[in-house]
Amino acid sequence: MGRQIAMVLDLNKCIGCQACTVACKSLWTDEEGQQTMFWNNVETMPGRGYPRDWQQQGGGWENGEVRLGELPEEADYGSAIELNHEEVYFRGEDAYLHAKEPMPWGPNWDEDAGGGVYPNNYFFYLPRLCNHCTHPSCLEACPARAIYKREEDGIVLIDPDKCEGYQMCIRACPYKKIYFNKVAGVSQKCIFCFPRTEKGEAPACARQCPGRLRFVGFLDDPDGPIYALVYKWKVALPLHPEYGTEPNVFYVPPVLPDAFDEDGRFSDRPRIPMEYLRSLFGSGVDEALATLRQEMDKRRRGESSELMDILIAREWKSLFRIPRVRVAYNV
Repeated sequence: MGRQIAMVLDLNKCIGCQACTVACKSLWTDEEGQQTMFWNNVETMPGRGYPRDWQQQGGGWENGEVRLGELPEEADYGSAIELNHEEVYFRGEDAYLHAKEPMPWGPNWDEDAGGGVYPNNYFFYLPRLCNHCTHPSCLEACPARAIYKREEDGIVLIDPDKCEGYQMCIRACPYKKIYFNKVAGVSQKCIFCFPRTEKGEAPACARQCPGRLRFVGFLDDPDGPIYALVYKWKVALPLHPEYGTEPNVFYVPPVLPDAFDEDGRFSDRPRIPMEYLRSLFGSGVDEALATLRQEMDKRRRGESSELMDILIAREWKSLFRIPRVRVAYNV
């Protein structure tokens, strides 16, 4: 197996601004048939997500075999919003822009809704993209063998010349991060901005993030932030490890203030139920949160913390350690 490029996202720094989504959308999914595609999106958790209820639609591996899930329906993605541009700008018939037709669902539909009951309600943002898995179930499920994983950097790609539109890859992906373009007749997905990473540049979603929450590098680079966060400090965890695909996008779990007790004082109960965090990031989330709190306390006492220095990322260039990759293309 070749090298693997990866991404770590610190959920404690995500403000849900969608700059990453806009960067990806404007660069990669502005063609016909891609109107409702968001290769990168930011979801409010707890929430139903995008496509709607993707966590209940199945996929991944089970007992060494690919487990095919459901194929999301069009309504699960929502539809492109048609605004009243003509009426406002050219006819003077309306004073404000609004959707011409009410929408039953769309990306980020339940933004900031979250869970819990006041005063202990809570939510956090979860950016999502293709995980470029070590064992991608989409690759195994494709009958046309159109999906491949690059040896040079582990990026998972779809060959549009080989794709025959079976959509088995979508059913097999448990994260539902592959989309079908009805106009082109092929499946499409995040390509980890490989034209950029091959030159040592960060993916657009990471480079445009104002919160400096995305780290990009190779998993086996002992001097890079990815290795430190995933293997040394063990505070970066994959999303739904039980799916068996071994994702290479990792998350630093959110640390929120403790819940209030009946007297309105902070209790020793976590605001986000640990059962919920375990359902997302596995059992390792308990130790990861304990490490984060311990290192935060050290900084409050004026002590040094390598982990906090990495996560704060005072210099944006420290987020990225991406060597140039030479890929042999058959032209």
